[in-house]
Amino acid sequence: MTDHVRIENNGGILTLTLARPDKKNALTDAMYGKLADTIESAEFDPSARVILIRGEGDMFTAGNDVGEFAAVASGKSEGSRNVVRFIQSLARCTRPLVAAVQGRAVGVGTTMLLHCDLVVLADNAQLSTPFVSLALVPEAASSLLMPARIGYARAYEMFALGETVPAKAALEWGLANRVVPLDKLDAEALALAQRLARQPAGALTATKKLMRNGEALVAQMQAEGEQFAQRLRTAEAREAFTAFAERRPPDFTKVA
Repeated sequence: MTDHVRIENNGGILTLTLARPDKKNALTDAMYGKLADTIESAEFDPSARVILIRGEGDMFTAGNDVGEFAAVASGKSEGSRNVVRFIQSLARCTRPLVAAVQGRAVGVGTTMLLHCDLVVLADNAQLSTPFVSLALVPEAASSLLMPARIGYARAYEMFALGETVPAKAALEWGLANRVVPLDKLDAEALALAQRLARQPAGALTATKKLMRNGEALVAQMQAEGEQFAQRLRTAEAREAFTAFAERRPPDFTKVA
């Protein structure tokens, strides 16, 4: 399917590595498909007791591949549903999810963390959700989860202004469990995953189900998805992606 997602299963820990560092680990349709397939399959694999998500290179992920967004906005592509499968697989996942995040985590790179049970940030991590800046709306049930996690005022600023949240603030706000030096990131995330893998799997699953209503999150994702698909085909979105390609600030004042 793609070499840009590396899968390893060792000692009960299923590690998913975003491996497209030359493109800042921007997520393509094929990558979403492989991630979704792997997370869905893990539900039926007793050897996969914990799922660890990490990124190769100097950043976690730049989010969705902007070229694919632009193709939809320009009418050259109908888009794909693999991103929908991926975020829904996160919502429905009963396995513990651990994330190790370094550098920038943009868009879905941040919203996917709201579905992870333990999040470890490197001290250089920066989280951002610049959906409105791209003339879009939040996804992955983040319009529900983000205000619940950090409060409406902070969530609105992240969404509406695209403000970047550095690691220290993300920890203080409750978006992460740990902040560690960059060279300790993988070891810390792996140690937490190993601790979870030694816990009774049935009790972990039951606890997660009590704490999270996966189907309610999927319903929110579907509502967001309808708005997202509509917004992606607007004149505002075309201006946003044209400006991105031309490396200039967008001018939304000329868009009716």
